[in-house]
Amino acid sequence: MKKAATVATKAARERKAGASKQRHAQLTEEALELIAARFRVLAEPMRLKILNALGEDEMSVTELVDATAAGQANVSKHLAMLAGARLVARRKEGLNVYYRVADETVFDLCDAVCSSLGERLAAQHDAVRHFSGR
Repeated sequence: MKKAATVATKAARERKAGASKQRHAQLTEEALELIAARFRVLAEPMRLKILNALGEDEMSVTELVDATAAGQANVSKHLAMLAGARLVARRKEGLNVYYRVADETVFDLCDAVCSSLGERLAAQHDAVRHFSGR
């Protein structure tokens, strides 16, 4: 039974690797630059904090300042970067500007990263617990 599971796991990895090679072979230099630019925008913790605060809601800059415990100038700067990358959209109502997440696929990416990190941390925790004899 264990051998069958190992063979199935190996076959699944090979299929995944083949699909991955096909997908990556099709990426042009321009596409790679666009992908890298998206990751650069998301590489700033404050921007992730803003996206997380927004979630599925719409918030004003003042509400985001309160939610992130950051200064208004700092939040505004990062909102401008997120808007430039079309990750957030804005609408003006009187004197207030409201922001919302415009590209919700960013949450899929964050979920994938969090899941991967969770698995890695769990494995490290198990290794440390095993080492310490607990």
